[in-house]
Amino acid sequence: MSSATGRVVGKRAEDGERASAAPRGQRTRSGYPRYVAGKLAGAVVSLFAVLVTSFFLFRLIPGDPVKFMTGGRPVSAEQLAVYKEEFGLDLPLWEQFTDYCVKALTGDLGTSYQFHAPVVDKITEALPNTLLLTGTAFVLYTALGAFLGTRSAWRHGGPGDRLNTGLALTLYSIPSFWLGLLLIIVLSVGVDPIPGLFPTGGMESGREEGLAYVLDVAHHLVLPVVTLVAVEYGQTLLVTRSALLDEMGSDYLTTARAKGLRDDLVRRRHAVPNALLPTVTLVFVNLGRTVAGVILVETVFSWPGLGGLFYQALSVPDLPLVQGLFFVFAAAVILMNTLADLLYPMLDPRVGR
Repeated sequence: MSSATGRVVGKRAEDGERASAAPRGQRTRSGYPRYVAGKLAGAVVSLFAVLVTSFFLFRLIPGDPVKFMTGGRPVSAEQLAVYKEEFGLDLPLWEQFTDYCVKALTGDLGTSYQFHAPVVDKITEALPNTLLLTGTAFVLYTALGAFLGTRSAWRHGGPGDRLNTGLALTLYSIPSFWLGLLLIIVLSVGVDPIPGLFPTGGMESGREEGLAYVLDVAHHLVLPVVTLVAVEYGQTLLVTRSALLDEMGSDYLTTARAKGLRDDLVRRRHAVPNALLPTVTLVFVNLGRTVAGVILVETVFSWPGLGGLFYQALSVPDLPLVQGLFFVFAAAVILMNTLADLLYPMLDPRVGR
């Protein structure tokens, strides 16, 4: 090949590299906005699917809301018609659905059959109680699970790892309502020689004020929080342990040790941050569930939160309240999942490119 031909081929190759490099750069710069748009669009579609599901699913529940509203008393056909007209139950199903969707978009989730109050007001009233219970448990079981999962992975195969993993698997497999009932029997009712130390249920005694009220609520909070922490921390422990074990054979950890860094420093500064992605997913999913609360635990301990309200609404069935709570529960999980997806590229630049 002549030198002139070589220069021509080299120039063409250079031009080709420049042409391909520009789109790659543009793709990198535009990749994240497209990624965000796709995640937000998916969240909107999911919310609409939840809206549709919440309307039709709970109409399969056996029970007549009108009979509940009349208290089981014999009423005339005219009175039944008045009740149905008041709550829109006389309309065709498709018209009830469109009316429900339009109102939901404006923040109106309807009026509760049993409380005769806006569903949004009932949810707002019970939400702080649920956040207190599940929020406290969330902080404790996330911190405990992440700490023990890290320690177990770093010393995997040892006695501590086997003990932590076995205990986590055992507690994670126990139904929360069964564990709650067991704690009530042992620590509330009392079993010789253990006296009853905690209330059997509720959120407060109703006779305290000021600091005494805070301590009273904390006293009622102990058993439901212990139940949630015992059942939930194992999941965080196992996910953290598995993610960290995947990282432990990486070359960058060997390099860090070769530089003379202490083992504890290698774990905290290098291994753990790179193993966070699966744990972050789990944390955000659990964070979304804090709004939903845990229906069985709140019911067992008579905790006046969203979970107990949902159980109470199902027994009627109070369709607007059940629909509204289901939508709020699902929306909280979808929102937290979407937020986790949007934060992924900050933890791992390969995501969203």
